[in-house]
Amino acid sequence: RNGLDISTDILALRLIVAFLFGVIIAQLYRRTQAREGGSSEALTSTLVLLAILIALVTQVIGNSVARAFSLVGALSLVRFRTEVQDTRDSAFVIFAVVIGMATGGGHLQAAVAGLLVGGIAATATRPKAARDSGNVPNYELKVKLGIGENADGALTRLCNKYLKACRLQTTTTARQGAALELAYSAQLRPGCSPAELIRELNQLEGVQAVSLSLFH
Repeated sequence: RNGLDISTDILALRLIVAFLFGVIIAQLYRRTQAREGGSSEALTSTLVLLAILIALVTQVIGNSVARAFSLVGALSLVRFRTEVQDTRDSAFVIFAVVIGMATGGGHLQAAVAGLLVGGIAATATRPKAARDSGNVPNYELKVKLGIGENADGALTRLCNKYLKACRLQTTTTARQGAALELAYSAQLRPGCSPAELIRELNQLEGVQAVSLSLFH
């Protein structure tokens, strides 16, 4: 039987419910998974899309074994461009897939129960860093260094002095290869001033420019 033989109203309802469930899962991920800066934004939106797409795929497959194998073959070509960073991220991806599958198959009771129990489990087992972070603002710190300048040691010392969390996100060349631009996701230590951090970084030999901006 074709899963798309159901009425358009029911199909639309299931996809809308899958979207809502995906949003809930994404918010659970955002609130319970420890990440600095905006590194989790791509996965957050992916979780919502996964729930919707898996719900639709479940409808398309229906009870057709041949269609199931065809879709598995097609989906096997899909690859994440960015690696999933840890096993907890993978668990959230599977969470979105299973909830989307249950919703697309019309098993709303199972989807709601799974979402409820999974949400409680995700909250209860969230990493300590996520529990302690609260509403600490996340910043993007960019430092531009001249090629050949050795400011790594002084830069690390200042970051340890002012930042309680700091992770290198990207390294790119600037000024036609004459400089390096380092981008970090960071959280300031309590009582530390962004202006003081920028002032001291600008005083380092080899540092050409510094910027510190809030992630939105």
